[in-house]
Amino acid sequence: MGVELPPDYRPSEDEEFMNPRQREYFRRKLLAWRDEILRESQETLLHLQEDTVAEPDLADRASAESERALELRTRDRQRKLIGKIDAALRRIEDGEYGYCEETGDPISLRRLDARPIATLSIEAQERHERREKTYRDD
Repeated sequence: MGVELPPDYRPSEDEEFMNPRQREYFRRKLLAWRDEILRESQETLLHLQEDTVAEPDLADRASAESERALELRTRDRQRKLIGKIDAALRRIEDGEYGYCEETGDPISLRRLDARPIATLSIEAQERHERREKTYRDD
């Protein structure tokens, strides 16, 4: 993108919403997050490859298998998260990033900073969660 960002830059409500600096800020944040997840996934793979020794004690074996299963579930969730990060990066490129996909209204900068993959404003998210709860409770 070629946008210069000062090292201490933080998006501000005083700026035009989703100006080039804000888009670059979130693009960098998403890329760093994706890189961190990929690095952790590589570490998990190495750990799982190194840790293939069968434990002779049944309790130790069960504990080791539980730990591996937990690591694999965590990595699976993170694999899905990478898809959401990639979708957010595409929205930045398309100029749709930062806008609620339900209402079209801007998503607050604080929400995007806390959850850069957000696609709904906090109000739309709460409506969605209430609907989900109603369906589950029926």
